[in-house]
Amino acid sequence: MIWRNQVTWTRSGNDAKTYKNQILKFQEKLSFLQEENKKRSLELSNALNKIKCTSSERTVPAAELKGDMNLETLGFSSLDFMKLSSLYYHLPHLRAYENSIYPNIIFGKNKTGVSVVMGVPTIKREKESYLIRTLTSLFFQMSKLEEEDCLVIVFVAEVDEAYIKDLAKMVQEKFPQKVNSGVLEMISPPAFFYPSFLDIKLMFGDSEKRARWRTKQNLDYSFLMLYAQDKGKFYLQLEDDIIAKPRYFTAIKDFALRQTSDWLVLEFSKLGFIGKLFRTKDLPLIVQFLIMFYKDKPIDWLLDHLFYVKICHPEKDSLDCAKQKQKLRIQHQPSLFQHMGKYSSLPGKIQNLQDTDFEKHKLYPLHSNPPASLYTSLKVHEKYSLENAYLRKGFFWAVSPKAGDYMLIQFSDPLNVKEYVFTSGNVQHPGDKLFNTIVEILPENETDFLSNLLSNGSKFDYEATNNGFFKIGTFENGVAQGIINPALGKIKAFRLTVLSDSPVWAIVGEILIKAN
Repeated sequence: MIWRNQVTWTRSGNDAKTYKNQILKFQEKLSFLQEENKKRSLELSNALNKIKCTSSERTVPAAELKGDMNLETLGFSSLDFMKLSSLYYHLPHLRAYENSIYPNIIFGKNKTGVSVVMGVPTIKREKESYLIRTLTSLFFQMSKLEEEDCLVIVFVAEVDEAYIKDLAKMVQEKFPQKVNSGVLEMISPPAFFYPSFLDIKLMFGDSEKRARWRTKQNLDYSFLMLYAQDKGKFYLQLEDDIIAKPRYFTAIKDFALRQTSDWLVLEFSKLGFIGKLFRTKDLPLIVQFLIMFYKDKPIDWLLDHLFYVKICHPEKDSLDCAKQKQKLRIQHQPSLFQHMGKYSSLPGKIQNLQDTDFEKHKLYPLHSNPPASLYTSLKVHEKYSLENAYLRKGFFWAVSPKAGDYMLIQFSDPLNVKEYVFTSGNVQHPGDKLFNTIVEILPENETDFLSNLLSNGSKFDYEATNNGFFKIGTFENGVAQGIINPALGKIKAFRLTVLSDSPVWAIVGEILIKAN
């Protein structure tokens, strides 16, 4: 009887052990299924996000995606936070979306390999939007060749799909050629990119609204930088409420290429975070530093702290530190960008910031044009005479030019001209340019001039017009410039001739005639 009980107890013990093992296996299987379900959910979220992105990409409609075609095969990749794995520590809410942090490509051609990538973050403003004026100024002051070597990325730092759609439509309608050429892209972040902003510590007397605004702004800059890092050699940080100087693109590119020291940022504006140029290879370092302290300070303050960490000696004084920082932070003069927005992106804030260095200097060095007599058939507006522009005392402003109108610069003595530049339009009136206008020269001796053309193999470089003049150039995007071969002999006069009626007025802002 005891033996039977023992057997019964043993069987019961075995059954209990079996049940326990089965429960453990069931729990393991359930846990496995839960993990698999989580993975499938993430994969689904990732796929939906990719579809959303690719369906907005104009070159490959979503309906045409086949097989394993995705954003990678289109050239668009996720923001690789894995290379900056510490960022997940500071943005823990993104851990659930590893390898699926894709930008929403509103429109774009995935242009890469340019010299300068320009980042323009924008948000919905309560009062007035300046984005269209900013983009107009950026493109207006660039030539076709400069456009081919740059990329402008508008980052809509919003998750309101209706607003993003309306803004995209407006930009596409205003700049169809820029969108079609691929020089202009628009992206937005996935909705899950932003944290809750509920645990922000209030510092420096900031209100809760301001603290959230600058915190989000740091994340916006970081997202845009990570997206831009593989698209070009340099990254230029701009804002959506600025205007640019003529020829700013070439001035930036030339200044950057001339640097011989190991700089970190080149500054083309004294204001905030406007006009700051970085090498794209430095962007991961900058983003990592920003994310570490994104809740603590505004981005321009954080950048200054990064300079301190990089180059300042802890045992030396602040004056030495400031001197050392100048090696990493190099200022270009004049400033090439000016803030124009009155209403800040921070709701309720009026911001009348102006860069005092913006108008101090001309992009061309000070020079004196050769002595000359000036004539024009154009109707001059008030006191804005042709002499103002030629003598560098101001600018020439004329009422709507008509076909056949001209500006004549007749030198006191014939001279050899090495280079010429004429610019039209200015920052305040960027639309007042010369359109369909040619540049002509009057050689001292027409026979010798033609003989020199033939002997130099340049028979077809210059077209004869009338009264002994020859066409040597044309205004393109408001600018006419060129080099003249000294072998062609001396020149008696320059003439700018308008070939068709213009619906707008015309400003000639700078005239440069450089003699040998």
